[in-house]
Amino acid sequence: MTIPALTLSIAFASLYGALYHLIRGGGGRRLLLYLVLSWLGFGLGHWVGVSRGWIFMQFGAIDLGPATVGSYLVLAIGDWLSRREVPPAAS
Repeated sequence: MTIPALTLSIAFASLYGALYHLIRGGGGRRLLLYLVLSWLGFGLGHWVGVSRGWIFMQFGAIDLGPATVGSYLVLAIGDWLSRREVPPAAS
């Protein structure tokens, strides 16, 4: 992947994470969590799309379709896992 494609991928993933933060809310830690989750999901989604040969919404060297789906899946799962409460230990 070229440097411009990587830069554009980070920009798209950051936009997805920021939009998710805007919808779900939270503080600075949540924003950082959503950005990292979005970057990971975007990369994972792009990798799965390329390795499987799925071409959907290609934007230059970036396969936006699978990358976007991967980003939002990882964001949703990570958000769900981070909001689960651990029950108190029985004594």
